[in-house]
Amino acid sequence: MAVPTEDLLRRLDVPGPRYTSYPTADRFSDGDGAEPFLRALEQRRGRAGPSLPLPLSLYVHIPFCESLCHYCACNKIITRRHELARPYLDDLRKEAGLYVERIGRGQVVSQLHLGGGSPTFFSDEELAELIAMLREHFTLPAEGEYAIEVDPRTVDAARLRRLADIGFNRLSLGVQDFDPAVQRAVHRVQPLAQVTGLMQAARAIGFDSINVDLIYGLPLQTPDSFARTLAQVTALRPDRVALYGYAHLPERFKAQRRIADHALPGGPARVRMLAAAMAAFEQAGYVYIGMDHFALPEDALARAKRQGRLHRNFQGYSTQPDSDLIALGVSAIGRVGASYGQNAKTLEAYRQALAENRLPIERGLGLTRDDLVRRAVIMALMCQGCVDFESVELGHLIDFRSYFAAELQVLAGFAAEGLVDIDLGAGVVQVTPTGWFVVRAIAMVFDHYLRTPRSGSQFSRIA
Repeated sequence: MAVPTEDLLRRLDVPGPRYTSYPTADRFSDGDGAEPFLRALEQRRGRAGPSLPLPLSLYVHIPFCESLCHYCACNKIITRRHELARPYLDDLRKEAGLYVERIGRGQVVSQLHLGGGSPTFFSDEELAELIAMLREHFTLPAEGEYAIEVDPRTVDAARLRRLADIGFNRLSLGVQDFDPAVQRAVHRVQPLAQVTGLMQAARAIGFDSINVDLIYGLPLQTPDSFARTLAQVTALRPDRVALYGYAHLPERFKAQRRIADHALPGGPARVRMLAAAMAAFEQAGYVYIGMDHFALPEDALARAKRQGRLHRNFQGYSTQPDSDLIALGVSAIGRVGASYGQNAKTLEAYRQALAENRLPIERGLGLTRDDLVRRAVIMALMCQGCVDFESVELGHLIDFRSYFAAELQVLAGFAAEGLVDIDLGAGVVQVTPTGWFVVRAIAMVFDHYLRTPRSGSQFSRIA
């Protein structure tokens, strides 16, 4: 793993999409924008049966949190009123039923992810009821991946055991940083000893994979303090690590207004933290998956990268085949075929749609032919680090060299930096080991929508 220099990271440190989709969600349209997604659901039902070409993934958004984390940019509802969980569970049941009416009952789900908010806001009984409800509507085979995001402050070893009994086999622990001053600054105090105990318990229980989330660029973080967190995390040895750069957008996210600009580390410090993280995980034996993920060599994500089976969806990198995604809950985003659909972002609008017996999809997008071509290229870069011209040409009936003539000229500059290898004769663009660390910047070359002034400040920075 060739870790890039701080100078290179600094020069490429610009706002850019994370490419959990292409086009990105800021390009979805309100109103009629949802129609392509609704039509795609009907088309999926028409393909139901043994010949169905795509498996199905499920995402469930549970927006409730007991306390506010100041860095948070998620769609959430801060409350200690746990009685709100019951009506929301009823909402999810109604929404799942509306989907089944459109696509048919019992379709096989290969992957389930509960996100938030904080899914562990639900009681164990409510989580068990949620999974039982999903089993009524869909088929969840024993070999599926069933993941839940866990706020370490809301669980103990006994509760982890109950989560496993309910059917979850993967955990994602939100750590962010272990430094006490940083934790106080972002209003999320969870001592190292607490997380260590949970990790030990999860391993004893036998979860298939344990993920830890980290954020660099938080208030009061310094390269030295973050180095201590990195040492503590690598000592815990989670199966996977997701490393995100904090995007400070207080004009968009009210919670972030509690963070003073002067408390944030500057650009050079952020770059040093990112470079240090890359080096620390390399030295600890982790495989760099791409952009923001690291995994132990024996983890399924690392195996998928070695075998060229990586995919990317709204939850990040995935080992699952490219699949349709049904998303339940407030603000959740789904994908079916060549279309995206996003639910209403407020609980009131979400419930109003369900009361009217209609899916709460508020906005969406049907992909154009150009979108599909560019999505194929961008996802090939993000997941395999390689674009084969011939496969794109056969799949989309274009001449790659002429269609992307301008983009290939821009890529020549990346090649001069040692970030990509371009072989026009063989028809291949290959991301180099160093280029993997700035793969977002490479993928951005093919993003048509970044040519308009609407984009830029809406995204997190690459470094």
